[in-house]
Amino acid sequence: MELDEDRGLQMSDDTVRKMRVTKIYRENTDRINSMHFSQSGDLLISSAEDDQIVIYDCEKGLQKRALNSKKYGVDLINFTHAKNTAIHSSTKIDDTIRYLSLHDNKYLRYFPGHGGKVTTLCMSPTDDTFLSGSLDKTLRLWDLRSSNCQGLMHLQGKPVAAFDPEGLIFAAGVNNESIKLYDLRSFDKGPFATFRLPYEKDQWASLKFSPDGKLVMICTFGSVTRIVDAFDGTPLQSFVGTPNVQNLHLEATFSPDSQYVFSGSVDGSVHVWNAIKGYKVCVLNGNPHEPVGCIQFNPKYMMMASAHKNMTFWVPHGYED
Repeated sequence: MELDEDRGLQMSDDTVRKMRVTKIYRENTDRINSMHFSQSGDLLISSAEDDQIVIYDCEKGLQKRALNSKKYGVDLINFTHAKNTAIHSSTKIDDTIRYLSLHDNKYLRYFPGHGGKVTTLCMSPTDDTFLSGSLDKTLRLWDLRSSNCQGLMHLQGKPVAAFDPEGLIFAAGVNNESIKLYDLRSFDKGPFATFRLPYEKDQWASLKFSPDGKLVMICTFGSVTRIVDAFDGTPLQSFVGTPNVQNLHLEATFSPDSQYVFSGSVDGSVHVWNAIKGYKVCVLNGNPHEPVGCIQFNPKYMMMASAHKNMTFWVPHGYED
């Protein structure tokens, strides 16, 4: 299951079509709202509407630990660079971001400032910096070592944001119509590039860079996932899954080699496309009784995780050992 460190994860259409459900975990009593793999790929952390934080051991295929955040609620959970700490947004009391020790379930620091629901939260891939965006129409830049906001950007609408794989720039999607690129070292000077995209009737839910940094994915609260060129903003692909009349956030994810896009759906299946050429590779059948709202591909192992109320692990048939 482990990847070749020199070549990385080399996937093919055949590998993708062999993906099968290998484990289903039923620890949660309500919807899982976010999840995040550790950089080493050996752990997965999830947050849910039942206020549970669950940590999974990806190598052993076991639930490692469950924690509760009953007082503040939990959403948008991210590992930091230390696997025993995480940051998350809150769903109760206020919109403060919280820095949590997973070892003893104690908060190490609070990051107050947002005046509305936090809609995007992401760690830098290289250091202790992280980004948050909110319904208060601001993007904030933070450092884990200080409760004080390191940078504040006022925008014209609700932002979604993501760091590039090198941690040098970040992208902000605003008002479902433009992507702004900022240099982390001089973000206070404003964006160095702005890409205006065709009008999007479906509200943007999240942004992601491809692992090779060449593409930007726009996930929506509809049935469309869009891919644009990260260097000039050219629209490249529009992938349409199953109808999403409930306007759920159906997450999508890149494969670690940036060649494939895996998208959740309302009917419990996972739709897979070739990210570069645009053709649909296959539809993977999962749990037909619940949507796939969260989906992530492991950065180091040949496995994928998807979730709604239950957490599901996938590996290609023949890779189970």
